[in-house]
Amino acid sequence: MLPTPIYNFSAGPAILPESVLRTAQSEMFDYNGTGFSVMTMSHRSDVFMSILYHAEQDLRQLMNIPDNYKVLFLQGGASSQFNMVVMNLANGFKRVDSVITGNWSAIAHSQMGKLSDAEIHLAADGGALFNYTNLPPVNSWDIGKDSAFVHFVINETVHGLQYREVPKLGDDMPPLVCDMSSEILSRRINVSDFGVIYAGAQKNIGPSGATIVIIREDLLERCSDRIPDVWNYKSHIERQGMYNTPATYPIYISGLVFRWLQSQGGVEQMETINTLKAKTLYEAIDNSGGFYINNVHPGARSKMNVIFHTGNKELDELFAQESTTRGLRLLRGYKSMGGMRASIYNAMTLQGVEALIDFMQEFQRRYG
Repeated sequence: MLPTPIYNFSAGPAILPESVLRTAQSEMFDYNGTGFSVMTMSHRSDVFMSILYHAEQDLRQLMNIPDNYKVLFLQGGASSQFNMVVMNLANGFKRVDSVITGNWSAIAHSQMGKLSDAEIHLAADGGALFNYTNLPPVNSWDIGKDSAFVHFVINETVHGLQYREVPKLGDDMPPLVCDMSSEILSRRINVSDFGVIYAGAQKNIGPSGATIVIIREDLLERCSDRIPDVWNYKSHIERQGMYNTPATYPIYISGLVFRWLQSQGGVEQMETINTLKAKTLYEAIDNSGGFYINNVHPGARSKMNVIFHTGNKELDELFAQESTTRGLRLLRGYKSMGGMRASIYNAMTLQGVEALIDFMQEFQRRYG
């Protein structure tokens, strides 16, 4: 009997492509004939500098990053950027605009003012407006033209919300700072529409430990010498990302994922596949006759994190337990939300989504 396939629906650390893991396995003890592992390689060695260089170049190609943007692979997770962007970009400004659309943007809003004298102005609140079942339209954001920047999260993993149309502000408006952790490389975007894009790697790129920051070069002039170097974008740029020891192994794995994405047809092809996966799963929910429920407005539903529930906590728990035995792992919803959450990032196959749907339909036949 063939073993049951395992499908990992975790929101992060999340699924990685099998071919990437097998490459890492084959190179674990001997990377490219060096005789030792990337894990034990000096971050300043020519070999690792080559790994870092090619990872950046491949990311630039995949996202079509313009030459006037710098790329960093930092530590600290996306949460560290809640403070770092303010410390670096709000010097001399009295106000930062913050859009709350779900769990992570609410946490960002609460953290951004802790190391800054700037007012963290609430530009929009999707919780107050819609109880996190819809997103405040961009044209409703209360933005000050003299603000340092506008911060938002483009995809909310906990509440299953996503700006399907990528927000864009006019040239006379403050730069957009975007937490793109859970959807980066899942669809095409215009990097030039943003001042800063940051993303923790552990959802759509690689293992936890690396944080990507893409920053428009002119914004580095805001970085004050008063900011400690370890938190200063400019200091990291001036040292080619080597101010302190970077997360070498996560960067290596991220580089393998970038090459895997290129082999799959790039971001454009991933966008097509991701749209199909999400459409198929939401149709299964909507066609269940109310057995499965998703309360998010259809135009704001996330293509990365699909949340649903049955309306019965005991049945939801049974679903989570039984699905685990079928190889459908980590489907429990976020601790404050309950229900179920299927994270269907780039590395999740259509077959995995179809296996989930088959189980959902079987479960409904038995308990519906």
